[in-house]
Amino acid sequence: MNDFPILVCNRLIRLTGNIFKILSYPFHFVLPKYRFTIPAHSPAKIRLSGERRIPRTIWQTNFTNKCSLPVYLNYLFNRLMSLNCDYNYVSTEARDDYMKENALPEVYDAYSRLTNGAAQADLWRLVVLNQQGGVYMDIDATLVWPLDKLLGNEDDALYIKISKNTRFTNYFIASLPSNNDLQKAIEQVVYNVNHYDPKMGVYFSTGPGVFDELFRDRDDVNSRDRKFVCIQGTFTNEYFQYIDKPRGKWTHINKEDLVKKRD
Repeated sequence: MNDFPILVCNRLIRLTGNIFKILSYPFHFVLPKYRFTIPAHSPAKIRLSGERRIPRTIWQTNFTNKCSLPVYLNYLFNRLMSLNCDYNYVSTEARDDYMKENALPEVYDAYSRLTNGAAQADLWRLVVLNQQGGVYMDIDATLVWPLDKLLGNEDDALYIKISKNTRFTNYFIASLPSNNDLQKAIEQVVYNVNHYDPKMGVYFSTGPGVFDELFRDRDDVNSRDRKFVCIQGTFTNEYFQYIDKPRGKWTHINKEDLVKKRD
């Protein structure tokens, strides 16, 4: 794949997203209570011929689907880049129901002991992708190229790296079902919850740190730099993402309170 057109597209998307982000401040100043609704399900607008190893299904979650203008614009842009993919938004309640019904008891127990929604979403995304496959993206993540082209037809998974291509992240994960790496990540998160050290916080107990550890010193992981796949903060920022939940981002929590102690 020629990376130059993707890089140009990346820059144009950032420019466009930043313009809309700036314009959203006066919009919400005039209409402070107005919210847009992300649908629970949006079917593919274009049906692909033939099967793909990675299912063309997008999974997203957040504390609410009632969102600010920038978050909604980000959703619309991603749908434009994934017209041949099904889309699923999973609420906090639906996420819990899914884990209760589909995860192993020890996995659901670990999930239930997490007090932060982002940490719960970290574990849920691993479980749903390992069971059903597809693509997970954070609600503020933005595709920089049509998703079907990024995934191709032959790969079993696609991960992205940050920090000069040296560290993995989990805000974008694409995988076929029954991925051994995701299964190992699930087991590691459960272990981290059961042996939680407050020094770990969300990042190392359930978040990107789990992938960093899992993929360390491996050269068989299909990954790309994030600037060629999916970026964050293009259309939105912390203020707009948590407009109805100030200081709701996981970075603001007390690390000692992340995991409930057993009775």
